[in-house]
Amino acid sequence: MSVQINNLTKVYGDRKALNEISFSAESGQVTGFLGPNGAGKTTTMKILSCFIQQDDGEAEVCGFNTKKHQADVKKSIGYLPEHNPLYKDMYVKEYLRFVAGMYRLPQKNQRVNEMIELTGLGWEQNKKIGALSKGYRQRVGLAQALIHDPKVLILDEPTTGLDPNQLSDIRDLIIQLGKEKTVIFSTHIMQEVEAVCDNVVIINKGEIVANGSLKTIKEKATGSGIQITVGFQENFPLDEKWNAEGILSIQKSDVINHWEIQTEEDIDLRPDLYRFAVDNNLTLLELSRKKYEVEDVFRLLTNEN
Repeated sequence: MSVQINNLTKVYGDRKALNEISFSAESGQVTGFLGPNGAGKTTTMKILSCFIQQDDGEAEVCGFNTKKHQADVKKSIGYLPEHNPLYKDMYVKEYLRFVAGMYRLPQKNQRVNEMIELTGLGWEQNKKIGALSKGYRQRVGLAQALIHDPKVLILDEPTTGLDPNQLSDIRDLIIQLGKEKTVIFSTHIMQEVEAVCDNVVIINKGEIVANGSLKTIKEKATGSGIQITVGFQENFPLDEKWNAEGILSIQKSDVINHWEIQTEEDIDLRPDLYRFAVDNNLTLLELSRKKYEVEDVFRLLTNEN
């Protein structure tokens, strides 16, 4: 495992930011790290990047302990924090040369040019960082995180502030990087999770509430990927009177005379429900089919209500 976390705990005052969390991230995959604001994502990333230390538990990056081998850990990771700290009075190319020099990279000019091309900074390379849009500053931060060719890439909200075209470019870059590196990718944009991530870890109030592939997490959280909602004008006991192959559950909705039906993912029972309503002289007010998305699962797992 490139990243391994075991029983990690961090306490601020009387509040546990992390409560014995454990998960791993493998090379050649993009791991989505999700959670509401204040859930513990940034704290975990800061521990992995040796900015802060945990109070208990162990964290390893490429086999190096984050407490005992900090220099080796820092060489192994590239970190783009949520609030991207850049020297705004420096020019883009100048700043990347400075970062390359900090890492004592051989042929640093060549590496800087490679990063400029990789992150799409060609038109902006001779501008001051302070004059760039937020999206291009994110690109500079990503170039800085990648310049020393780390094995592990930790990205905290890397697509914040990007327009749709920029977002697509960065998404493709993250997918490409994920084929050869370990990428931990934090975001609140659920569409990005489905487009980019191989596995997902969801944290809430300092505890891991889900860990695995998107398909597995959806199945565990919802029981199925499909929900059919049917509403009648009449008060009709659908759960007692109707059954069909592929139904996992039938439950009353909060809306009067409405029912929510969980089915197997590849089954659409709406035609059968329509015929059933006609045969029983029922007036249909609603008949809809919804496939659960990552956003729905996220709400189910992290919303107190």
